[in-house]
Amino acid sequence: MPKYLITATYSPEGLKGLQKDKASGRRRAWIAALQSVGGKLECGYYALGEDDVYIIVDLPDNAAAAGFGVTVSATGLARTKTTALLTDEEVDRALEKSIAYRAPGR
Repeated sequence: MPKYLITATYSPEGLKGLQKDKASGRRRAWIAALQSVGGKLECGYYALGEDDVYIIVDLPDNAAAAGFGVTVSATGLARTKTTALLTDEEVDRALEKSIAYRAPGR
């Protein structure tokens, strides 16, 4: 199943919700939401800095990943960014492709 890195940044109101639910409560919410689209949580971390949350998830496809991100962001309590993660094998297959491309100005 494809893997994705999802980062989230809480709004001030979202941080109030985090204080109320606690980190363990938010983890349970992530797991339930991921399961509802056929996915699962591999790992999740809170962080200091620009982003508040980093989770690595398994999801069936890009549509499920987009649906998860849009649903979370639509609450207005967190902003998400989703990055598709590639395995070594997938990158090797990509490197084997012959792409006809002309760089700008060349």
